[in-house]
Amino acid sequence: MSEDKCTHTHGQCSCHNDEVKNEAQEKKQHDYNRRDFIKYGSMGLIGAKLSPALTYWLQDDGKVKDMLSNKAVKNGKAQHFTILHTADIHGQLDVHPEFFWENDATVYRNRGGFAHLKTMLNELRNQNPGNTLLVDGGDCFQGSAIASLTEGAAIVPLINNIKYDLVLPGNWEVVYKKKKLMEDMNAYTAAKICANMFNSEDEQKELLFPPYQIFTIAGVKIGFVGYNDPLTPIRQSPGYSKGIKFTKPEQDLAGYVDLLRNQKGCSMVFVVSHMGMAQQVNLANQDYANGVDYILGADTHERIRKPIQCKHSKVTEPGAFASFVGKLDIIIEDGKIKDEVYELLEVDPEKYKADAEMQHLVNETKKPYNDTIKVIIGQTTTPLMRYFTLESPMDNLITDALRSKTKTDIAISNGFRFCHPIVPDEETGVADISVDHMWSMLPINSTVKKGEATGQQIHDWLEDEMEKTFSPDATKRFGGWLVRHSGMQVTFTIANEKGKRIQSLSVGGSPIDLNRTYTICACERDGDPEDTICRITHVQHATETNIYLHDMFKEYLAAHSPVSYKLEGRSIATDAPQTLLTQITPGIDYQFR
Repeated sequence: MSEDKCTHTHGQCSCHNDEVKNEAQEKKQHDYNRRDFIKYGSMGLIGAKLSPALTYWLQDDGKVKDMLSNKAVKNGKAQHFTILHTADIHGQLDVHPEFFWENDATVYRNRGGFAHLKTMLNELRNQNPGNTLLVDGGDCFQGSAIASLTEGAAIVPLINNIKYDLVLPGNWEVVYKKKKLMEDMNAYTAAKICANMFNSEDEQKELLFPPYQIFTIAGVKIGFVGYNDPLTPIRQSPGYSKGIKFTKPEQDLAGYVDLLRNQKGCSMVFVVSHMGMAQQVNLANQDYANGVDYILGADTHERIRKPIQCKHSKVTEPGAFASFVGKLDIIIEDGKIKDEVYELLEVDPEKYKADAEMQHLVNETKKPYNDTIKVIIGQTTTPLMRYFTLESPMDNLITDALRSKTKTDIAISNGFRFCHPIVPDEETGVADISVDHMWSMLPINSTVKKGEATGQQIHDWLEDEMEKTFSPDATKRFGGWLVRHSGMQVTFTIANEKGKRIQSLSVGGSPIDLNRTYTICACERDGDPEDTICRITHVQHATETNIYLHDMFKEYLAAHSPVSYKLEGRSIATDAPQTLLTQITPGIDYQFR
């Protein structure tokens, strides 16, 4: 694969060496005018050209077989291309237990691992050689010990070794702040896109990355527009996004679609999004998304096995932790989609052997940190996981540890999605909890903040958090699950209107007194006002302690291991099961499994 122009912001050519010889021929095919080149060339906007495939590898899957046996495909009148899509890898490099929901019960299977992912992706590319595009939807270099300890830098060479073609920054890509975000993103050899992240310190609000990319695949022009979650500066620590301005797709998506289709001659337009399932489905139903064929989504770790058909576009999302790959096969004839097949494929280490080169790179990447991250700090006799929307065993453990250390009435944690399950061994009945696991659970070693809030403040804040999770207006939904807590129990109704969801609320086993003052604690959020704790505003006597999350967590495990956490009914919905697995709007044809 080689690009029309190698002018990415990182200053490196992303052409594959074996295709550089095609450069002279491909330069003749440029359709970009001088103005476009001056405006976007230095940003890496001009996309890749993929050479036509000579043969098709027919999958065992009957649908794809039937599609490729089409007469128009065989005689060359129709074109076949493939898009492979990963997202929310969160720095998870190794094979790990993965959560599945089958027959109303939890099942765990080993999945993922970069060495196995690389083998799988190479096999999938070989099914349609030269006409396959590999895309990542963000949240790649945060969420594990190696990712955090190197501020993402160690993950980038591994992604480059896999040879991604296109990458989008996710909401957690800002965690190391703007300067490091740009260093890590620009170290990718893949093309970058994001149409809604701007340099807020620049009067002209210049984009940090190219807003779109164009690839020619199997002789067909395909356009991609990228969007990160516009709520990023609110849902995360505000300090992470300092110097970055986020805008909403409604401001310019229609313009980019028009540009790509009518001026650039693209036969298909894709949005690569990191906005979460609810926002992506909402976007696909808006008229300004007319002309978008697919939204390749990310952020909420949803596993879409059949694309969600909306008014204008179809929506997909490929799970998380390098455990899944979305595969989309498209047949185009005379600029029109004639057939399409989508599959969500599992990265099964028994099916895909480890790539030796990648396994060596992973081992070498981890070697300087092994003495630290392999240390065992506790054990669990029950699975620790974070997949349920209302409450999770993993966060029950974390918030109990917080409250135990601070002696507060209530401990609070955001509804984070990162960290794969930690599952006890069938023979021993226990699972070790390592420092590596701790970094995956708590990738930011923040200090703990304490303060006081009235029962009324806590009640109103919790109603607001429920709106952020379950609002009928998808643009107001954050990507996390419902806020987690210890010392408090709430019963509520999801379907009720904003401010009227809570049915009962208790603290320490007694009904909350709206006039009483309670002590609270949570992790410090960089950039928050002094009197704000986990989005509770106007907190009294707010104090940042010298307690670090990791020290607190290790101390608690040392005193209480082995732990045995389960669902306890800390948050109960009257109109949803405790095992609710998605925030998606009811009525949508989707089930997490």
